[in-house]
This record gives sequence, structure tokens and C-alpha cells, in this order.
Amino acid sequence: MSIENVISSAIVRTFSEKLVSHLEVDVAIVGGGPSSLVAAHDLAKAGAKVALFERKLAPGGGTWGGGMLFNEVVVQADATDILEDLGIRYVPIPNAEGYFTLDSVEMASALIYGAVHAGAKIFNAMSVEDIIFKEGKVGGLVINWTPVERLGMHVDPLTVVSKCVLDGTGHPSEIMNLAVNKAQISLNTPTGKILGEKPMWVDSGEASTVDNTQEYFPGLFACGMSANNVMGGYRMGPIFGGMLKSGRKVAGLILDNIRQ
Repeated sequence: MSIENVISSAIVRTFSEKLVSHLEVDVAIVGGGPSSLVAAHDLAKAGAKVALFERKLAPGGGTWGGGMLFNEVVVQADATDILEDLGIRYVPIPNAEGYFTLDSVEMASALIYGAVHAGAKIFNAMSVEDIIFKEGKVGGLVINWTPVERLGMHVDPLTVVSKCVLDGTGHPSEIMNLAVNKAQISLNTPTGKILGEKPMWVDSGEASTVDNTQEYFPGLFACGMSANNVMGGYRMGPIFGGMLKSGRKVAGLILDNIRQ
């Protein structure tokens, strides 16, 4: 066999093995932002079988660009333990006690590396077009290639069965929207629907991102800005402590769920 065919065969074989072995998982995560990556890291480290599906080529969500393409972000003191767990360096901000800056590219790459090396599998360039809904519970995802979605091609999807689904799609809360609008699910919110994100209020948004991280329907969780959008929290700027803490919190909630 020629070296060209050896290389092509190896790529097709190993990817196929990876995908087939993750068509049934403990946790299926949608979106590869910072809260999702922390959750994937913690879940996999605890022994859960985790697959993360990211629409873009590069996971990391809004981390890469920092604040308006100044590739620095801010984290507050109560989230630095997560940075240290993942080997991410940070420096104090003068005249702002308890706040630290860090390189957003280092943070994004460390979060991805940490999740993968903990045992989570990341599938990039894949979009989620529907959920699996059986017997009053969310039980998985319906996936397709992002280029197929973008080109509007009529190509049937595949399915991933899971014990829990985590919506980490950020501001749009895409999986929650599918649940409400297509499955007619009533979420654990005051109205049963998505309340919608409020304007920026940094202090409130940081706290509510963590507070709003929860299970919103049997088998369906939200973290990060998705959780804030679902419960009507305020937006924050390029401060990522709440996002990191949200990922750690939801990992604990999901572990309790699947262990039951």
C-alpha cells in the first residue's frame, strides 16, 4: 500500500473508531466555550464518558479574542483555583484587589488541552440540529457536519445517546431553544420558557452565571452564558471567573445525576 493510502486509511480508521465509541456516552456537551471545557475536564477526570460537539473548527468560544481583540481576559480570585488546576498563569491587576489578567490564547488552549487529556473527546466542525426526547427525558443529540448545515444540504444526521445533555452554546441557548420550541418542554424557569439575557451588569452577571447553572429539565443542563440567557441573567464583559465556576458547578451536578 502506498504511503498516501496508509495515511488516509489511518485517518479514516482512527476517527471512525473514535466516533463509533462515542455514539453512546454519559454526557454529551454542545458548544466548546470555557464553561463547557471546564465541565468536560472535571467530568472526564471523575471517570464520566464525555463527548463535546463544537460547531467551529476551534473550540474555545469567546475566549480567544479577549476584550475586543485585545487578547487578555480577567478572572477574579475565587476562580483562580481552576486556573491553577489547568496550569494557566495569571497576574494581579494594580488597584483592583482580587482581579487578575491572563492571556486569552493561553487560557483557551489550556482549557482544550486539559479537557482532552482528562479523557473527554472533542468533535469539531459538528453541529447539533435536534435532541433525542424519550419518555419525558432528554436523552441525546442529533448531529451533522457544520458544512452540511451551512450549505443547506439534504443529508440525514446521526444520533448520540447520552444520560445527560449540557447546553454550553452561549448566548443563543440553542439546545434549550430546541427543547422549548420543538419538543414543547417546560423548563425549570418562572415561565417555563427562556427568559432572555438582560443588558450588561458585570457584578450581577458574574454571580447569576453560576447561580443559573442547573438542570432545567430531566437530562438537560445549561452552563455559562446559556444558563444566564435561559434564566434572564445580566450579561458580563470579558470577565471569565463566573464562566469557569459555572463549568465546575455543572460538572458536579451532572456527576450526582448520573451516579444516581
